[in-house]
Amino acid sequence: MSVAHIHVQASVAPTAKLGSGVQIGPYAVVGDGVELGEGCILHSHAVVTGPSKIGRDNVFHPFSAIGGDPQDLGFKGEHVELIVGDGNTFREYVTVNRGTVKGGGKTVVGSRNLFLASTHVGHDSVVGDNNLFVNSATLAGHVTVEDFTTIGFSSPVHQFCRIGRYAYIGASTVITQDVPPFSLVVTERETVCFGINKIGLQRKGFSEERQRALTRAYKLLLRSKLNTKQALNEMRATLSDSEDVAELIRFIETSERGIVK
Repeated sequence: MSVAHIHVQASVAPTAKLGSGVQIGPYAVVGDGVELGEGCILHSHAVVTGPSKIGRDNVFHPFSAIGGDPQDLGFKGEHVELIVGDGNTFREYVTVNRGTVKGGGKTVVGSRNLFLASTHVGHDSVVGDNNLFVNSATLAGHVTVEDFTTIGFSSPVHQFCRIGRYAYIGASTVITQDVPPFSLVVTERETVCFGINKIGLQRKGFSEERQRALTRAYKLLLRSKLNTKQALNEMRATLSDSEDVAELIRFIETSERGIVK
């Protein structure tokens, strides 16, 4: 088992717990209550504060600030935390805040996510696995991002919104409602949904059959003269053998903010 390598100009709190093989560069900071799993790398000037539980093989680039206090006027120094999985990359100037008591007390980031420069994850947000946050994509508090999504350059997501699996949000798209799974959402004059995220689904190995079923479902939702409830009923009647369509139906029926159409 290899020991942690800590540069002489790094600052590591006495209460911090470091897994084997951790590397901490010059002027990097590891605060009180931080647990870093095996193989984590903090490049120069990266900051991780706590209470934060960080899994293994995460990489923190210069000037990233992970585990900071929530940006919430109601925060009074309560014990709240950040939980991070494995294999994430946090590029320069990425910020991830801990939770708030009223939001459940924790912010959660899953595994294998790539956060490009200047992205932000607000307090009490829950991020799943294998997501890409393009430069300056930002999550307000209490946002849920499922798996395999892309949030485009400079795209802000309003608090309490949900982003469904495999969704693609284009650059500079303002999200104020839930984004359904498998969809492609881009702002032009207004934020509209153009149907399935075809290229993204192909890259993730979706078969032609799965894509056809989702395309038919989105045509019912977006192109027919049916209202949303009627479109969902028609999906049930004609596409009942598709698990992806069933997921889409469940997502829409549980939306509290409405969906992008």
